[in-house]
Amino acid sequence: MTGRTDPRPADARPTVRRKIAVASWRAPTEGRIHARAEVDVSCALAHLADLRSRTGTRVTLTHLVGAALGRAMRAVPEARARVVLGRLRPIEEVCVSFAVDIGDGRDLAPVRVADADRLTTVEVARAVDAGAAALRAGQDRPFRRSSSILRAVPVWAMRPVVDVASLVTGGLGRGLLGQPGRPLGTAFVSNVGSLGLEEAYLAPVPFARVPVYLAVGAVRERPVVVDGAVVARPTCVLVATADHRVVDGAHAGMLQREVLAHLADPGGLDAPG
Repeated sequence: MTGRTDPRPADARPTVRRKIAVASWRAPTEGRIHARAEVDVSCALAHLADLRSRTGTRVTLTHLVGAALGRAMRAVPEARARVVLGRLRPIEEVCVSFAVDIGDGRDLAPVRVADADRLTTVEVARAVDAGAAALRAGQDRPFRRSSSILRAVPVWAMRPVVDVASLVTGGLGRGLLGQPGRPLGTAFVSNVGSLGLEEAYLAPVPFARVPVYLAVGAVRERPVVVDGAVVARPTCVLVATADHRVVDGAHAGMLQREVLAHLADPGGLDAPG
């Protein structure tokens, strides 16, 4: 031990997110399916640089991946479903949520982007930035209200409260505790690369009943075979976690092919019409 202290003292009070996590997750017995892909993002990064130059919007690989995932969820409707009282129920809309930092790395919140299957990368980026700004400024009324309610709930009552929220918001799609129905949407994207992680397997939030989660890792130069030659290219690891009751291997394969096709040729996501 060197006697070095953390310049940012720990807060003994649990955040609302931490209280929900403790009340939500039990021992991992649920069925999950995972898929991992290492992607050459050369074309994607060039496309993003062009978008930033032409539009002045801060577009990132996370926004591009979210737009691609929205198209993939539209193309594979079987993946848009949730389990309610033991029965599989379809979800018509395609809504992708993005994890954003609202507490200098100490807390996260979701930004819900509706109609993500029809938005361009720039439109996704603007929606995420607007939502993140509202959250950080305390102007997101649903998040502020639900946080206030859950902060007041005693720890011993959190599990039953979360269970009720699971049925009402995640299952039936109705608003409760200040949150809208299906608060995390149809799919969820988190940029773990911003935390320095090259890859991560996301833990699904049971009460939200989101069928697909996607983690975007840090961009690193790695050896890639191009036309028979090994060259260094910027690559990114994408890791998907899905509810195996909804998504099986065939669906996972179709989703992955759709996402990778859009990342290899991203111009189609931003073409007029």
